[in-house]
Amino acid sequence: MKTKAVRLYGKNDLRLEEFELPKIKDDEILAKVVCDSICMSSYKASHEADIHKRVPRDIAQNPVIIGHEFAGELVEVGSKWSGRFKAGDKFSIQPALNYEKGPVGVLSAPGYSYRFIGGDATYVVIPNEVMEQGCLLPFTGEGYYPASLSEPLSCVIGAMHANYHITPGSYKHDMEIKQGGNMAILAGVGPMGLAAINYAIHRTDRKPKLMVVTDIDQTRLDRAASLYSPEEAAKNGIELKYVNTGSMADPVEGLKALTDGKGYNDVFVFAPVAAVVEQADAILSFDGCLNFFAGPAKTDFKAPFNFYNVHYAYTHVVGTSGGNTDDMKEALAMMNEGLDPAGLVTHVGGINAVIDTTLNLPSIPGGKKLIYTHIDMPLTPIAEFEAKGKESPVYAELHKLCQQHKGLWNTEAEAYLLAHADKL
Repeated sequence: MKTKAVRLYGKNDLRLEEFELPKIKDDEILAKVVCDSICMSSYKASHEADIHKRVPRDIAQNPVIIGHEFAGELVEVGSKWSGRFKAGDKFSIQPALNYEKGPVGVLSAPGYSYRFIGGDATYVVIPNEVMEQGCLLPFTGEGYYPASLSEPLSCVIGAMHANYHITPGSYKHDMEIKQGGNMAILAGVGPMGLAAINYAIHRTDRKPKLMVVTDIDQTRLDRAASLYSPEEAAKNGIELKYVNTGSMADPVEGLKALTDGKGYNDVFVFAPVAAVVEQADAILSFDGCLNFFAGPAKTDFKAPFNFYNVHYAYTHVVGTSGGNTDDMKEALAMMNEGLDPAGLVTHVGGINAVIDTTLNLPSIPGGKKLIYTHIDMPLTPIAEFEAKGKESPVYAELHKLCQQHKGLWNTEAEAYLLAHADKL
């Protein structure tokens, strides 16, 4: 079968090409990709190319398909896996295989390391190790984009599971956020921050009592509040406050005042900015856990940390880089039950938009850029559907469907786009 895919040949050398896939082996699966969410990690891999830890050294001769946040449906299942999977099943993939026999060893991952599997393609061959590692994950919910976004959602799930607190009088750590505690999400209204808010509000096993979300952009704060309102959070037992720290004379004192001076048990940092890390450290409570979620581009990124409090107030810091397979299963289970990650998506496009979007991702504002790999469509902000709809009935209908969902992408709009994309 032929596939059309975006392949990486070298630094900033991405090419959209059509080529033949090999016939699947008995231990492989042929799959149709429907959509892929472009991640900053793909930008980093494209710029670093063969010096990236997940990218093989011979990509100039054997290019790899990029994209690792993807979903679709199975087309043909090899005999080894026919008892577990069948054609027509919808799927998502946990890309972090940690599989020692992959193209680059333990760091091998679809979307970085493989010639015939990656999210920015129409069809792919899923290799045996994906199934062997339990990383081909079924999705039974509506649509496809939620399954595509299960990977980024798993990252915030993993972050919250990675936090820990001490057990007084022992050296055992109580893993997880503090039940009924105070939580702060700093610089938290970007796409991943929104995912964290959504997850924290809707999980049922553990919740903070107070959740404070900060930023210095009031427009972004207002959008976040319209998507995940304090009223909705209150129905789930959480007092949610959105705070513009840019308007505070003393952000540290202002944030601590919201906790009656006690500070925050769990603080998540969603921007790799030294001043934000320092602010997070300063608002920690006794036994407070700072989770540095944001991945810095600079290898020498540093920020001050109060080691007096480390010694006497038991404050501590953790960091996570992605979620594991269990985190992704949790994300998919919540989506199967109706959790909608659409708040992450601000742009939609076709496979023809992948190269420019990936190479210029840091300069494109907004949240997640969602690619539908079987269509040609310029990367388009959802906010521009209305204007484009004056000349295109397809965009007009997409705007109408999104307006019915608070201006968000949705499964009805997805289905309509897939059915009418040829008219764009």
